Amino acid sequence: MTLRILKRLVILLLIVTSCTDVVDVEVPEAPPRLVVEASIDWEKGTRGNAQSIRLSTSAPFFSNLEDTSVTGASVRVTNTATNEIFVFSDEGNGLYSTITFDPVLNQTYRLDIDYQGETYSAEETMTSVVAIDALSQSRESGFDNEALGVDIAFNDPPNEENFYFFRFEEEGDLFPELLAIPDEFTDGNRLDVFFEKEEDEDEGIEEFVAGDIVNIKFYGISEQYFNYVDLLIEQFEGGGNPFGTVPASLKGNCINLTNPENYAFGYFRLTEVVCTSYVFE
Repeated sequence: MTLRILKRLVILLLIVTSCTDVVDVEVPEAPPRLVVEASIDWEKGTRGNAQSIRLSTSAPFFSNLEDTSVTGASVRVTNTATNEIFVFSDEGNGLYSTITFDPVLNQTYRLDIDYQGETYSAEETMTSVVAIDALSQSRESGFDNEALGVDIAFNDPPNEENFYFFRFEEEGDLFPELLAIPDEFTDGNRLDVFFEKEEDEDEGIEEFVAGDIVNIKFYGISEQYFNYVDLLIEQFEGGGNPFGTVPASLKGNCINLTNPENYAFGYFRLTEVVCTSYVFE
């Protein structure tokens, strides 16, 4: 009996050791590009004067520990209607900040970045958002009639083309859930957006229970940004689908005026946002 067990162990060891060949995977590398995280978010009820923009560079896939922060750039935002210029000061860690920004709804702003002898530019309009009319919880509004979720109700303005963006994040989660919706078929109606978490043991996802807190950000966005973020969400959600489309390099609205081929990643957006949270009972 003992001999048989030893033989099996030797055979198993040979099989295991014979499968330990090192496989070198060649990952395509591209020269680093400027990455622009320029979200000018004006929370309802605040002045919106304190704003920040983060600059970094893209990095190879397996270099996630590398510091890619960009310093030494010149960053400014201009109100194209008044020609008022807001200079964002270099904080020395990739962050550029100001406390003098003046947000005005429906006015267009231009972002200009000078970095390594090249100038990047983008334009966007400050977009308003309606107020959230009601927050409630339910087990009957989602896909799973037994799962607890939060219902967000708001009134869409009539005879206007509006685009909305939601960011849901349960306290303690590593990543938020994102949702972008147009009012193409719901113009002027009362809208209800329901957010639930369906339990998935493989992914480690648990349903909401009493005491859980979900933080909600509700943005009004431009059609241009809607098209960008909708594609971004589609690519992210299709990442585990072997039959999905191969993600393409997603270009934002930041154009390199000096060298168009060396475009930047990221986006310059200006949005009004409602920030709230809900505690499940």
